[in-house]
Amino acid sequence: MTALTVELAVEQTPHMETIQVVIEAALLKAADRAARRLKLNRSAFIREAVRSHLRGLQVREREEADREGYERLAETRADLAAWDRVAAWPKD
Repeated sequence: MTALTVELAVEQTPHMETIQVVIEAALLKAADRAARRLKLNRSAFIREAVRSHLRGLQVREREEADREGYERLAETRADLAAWDRVAAWPKD
């Protein structure tokens, strides 16, 4: 998986680029309704949606890396037994 990073600069850059996006009519209407409810213009709503999606991708990427790491270093029952003795509550 390719690493995606959402840099702070992306969220604080005052310079804006004008782009053209092709989008389904129903999706555009839903986005416009949501933007109105949030008192945002369409551009601000879409910028926030893209930022949110990029953050979500970054979280999923980190979770996947953690999952892969745990799978590579899978502990056996014998490995865990030593911790059971250390973590056991003392007998009264």
